[in-house]
Amino acid sequence: MITKIRIDRNSAAEEFGMRCQRIIPWAGAGEEPPVGAMACFLPAGSSSAPDCHDQDEVMIVMSGTGRITLDGEDTSCGAGDVVVLPRNQEHVVHSTGDSELQWVSFYWPLHEPAKDGEVSA
Repeated sequence: MITKIRIDRNSAAEEFGMRCQRIIPWAGAGEEPPVGAMACFLPAGSSSAPDCHDQDEVMIVMSGTGRITLDGEDTSCGAGDVVVLPRNQEHVVHSTGDSELQWVSFYWPLHEPAKDGEVSA
């Protein structure tokens, strides 16, 4: 069976200071997928909330222009760019163009690994 999901800002919810749409359903053998994915929509002239997680992340920019600050280092991004964000480094995405910055992020593992003495969610 083929599952089809349309990336749509109207299907997104407020998260991380922007709108995010979770886009990976799971019908595999396991309980959950090994990765997560979400479409992100950041209005022109705004920035995401600072984020830091124990998961690797790959951003594929679909439209707009922006800048990513990763642990104090800046890089520009635009449609067609693929940006790799290593785990445990704080990052903020800035929409610098005249239109909304849109991208899809893939991250793994799905849940952050449990720290010593904690139970993974």
